[in-house]
Amino acid sequence: MTWTGTRLLVAGVGNIFLADDAFGPEVIRALDQRPLPSGVRVRDFGIRGMDLAYELLDGYDTAVLVDAAARGHRPGTLSLIEPDLPDRATGAAPPEAHGMDPAKVLALAAHLGDEPLPRVLVLACEPEVRPRGDQDIAPGISAPVRDAVERAVAALHTMVPVLLADPAATPPLSRPDESADPRPAGLPLPVGDGTEDR
Repeated sequence: MTWTGTRLLVAGVGNIFLADDAFGPEVIRALDQRPLPSGVRVRDFGIRGMDLAYELLDGYDTAVLVDAAARGHRPGTLSLIEPDLPDRATGAAPPEAHGMDPAKVLALAAHLGDEPLPRVLVLACEPEVRPRGDQDIAPGISAPVRDAVERAVAALHTMVPVLLADPAATPPLSRPDESADPRPAGLPLPVGDGTEDR
């Protein structure tokens, strides 16, 4: 595939020590075996919210965040979400710089930057194992979420060429029965119960 000049970020987010919250990093690791086309920046941000906020300000046309998100579906279900982006002019106090709550990271990026944020899509996986708020470590992801990792890699290989050709397009997931309504929506709820470090 020839690079079109479109700048695209695929960012894995989540805590590898908190059960199914490790979905995003696991997908990024799986992409090592099936790399995306040139011109796509693929990076695991883990729980480094400040790093992701600054990366979003680096001139991308589109950013795809890969994350676990509880949305009430069957565990392992993939959804494509386009969140409403925060406006720098809202006058709200800047959000905290640490942690990986995607809504707060986007608000921080909007606060830090002078230019509009890129279009953001979230490739979300419904978790089965959600750690309690008082848990520091819950290693290992559940079977349904582990099965979803390869489907997410396949979905990204379907989505990325569409987004490189037209950053405004809304690409389908590779399996239509797993596609959520792509209309704008709020960001998915955090996986943990009140914890901010995801």
